[in-house]
Amino acid sequence: MYVIGTVGLPGSGKGEAATVARERGIPVVTMGDVVRQETTDRGLDSSKDHGTVAQALREENGPAAIAERSLPMLEDRLEDHEGVLVDGIRSGTEVDVFEERFGEDFTLVSIEAPFGIRRERVVDRGRDADEDDGGEGLEARDERERGFGMDDAMARADVVVENTESLEAFRSQISEVLQAAADGTDVDSGEESQDADNVEDVEDAKDTEPTLESEP
Repeated sequence: MYVIGTVGLPGSGKGEAATVARERGIPVVTMGDVVRQETTDRGLDSSKDHGTVAQALREENGPAAIAERSLPMLEDRLEDHEGVLVDGIRSGTEVDVFEERFGEDFTLVSIEAPFGIRRERVVDRGRDADEDDGGEGLEARDERERGFGMDDAMARADVVVENTESLEAFRSQISEVLQAAADGTDVDSGEESQDADNVEDVEDAKDTEPTLESEP
């Protein structure tokens, strides 16, 4: 059994990582879907009110509320599959939930990219309403998610994937992480191929200050 969790700011590439997992036959539980369903249940617009409802769930039911709602779905997938990916962890408290439940079978992957690159991706995908349409700008979303404890969760990652190159390169890196988890090997042991140079262990990542500027 293995459980992979992904953490990362909006536009970092979590959704694409989930797509790679599905293509490999690994089921995905998206924590954002828990929030979107709750938003719909409350009669609100998920494209505009997603963040408000996510915050309300945590305030009403505790900071681990969304992770705890995800656990039964993860356990259900594991009845028929060797592994599962949980997409969209946003706090150290949520990491605690999965580590306590799955122990050494849980691997946390932080997916990271500079602000400028992420902003372009968010605009291109057109899934969420922007400020002009009553939604949140990326800076506000970053601030909200950091308020949940995103930085703490990212700092605790077992593996850091820098998603700054081509889509093909990123997909290759994620595939290697998924394969290592399935094989039960350490994905940060330095045994990856040279094509995965952007997959770093978290200790190396701590030595580099993150940038919020666009890549040239």
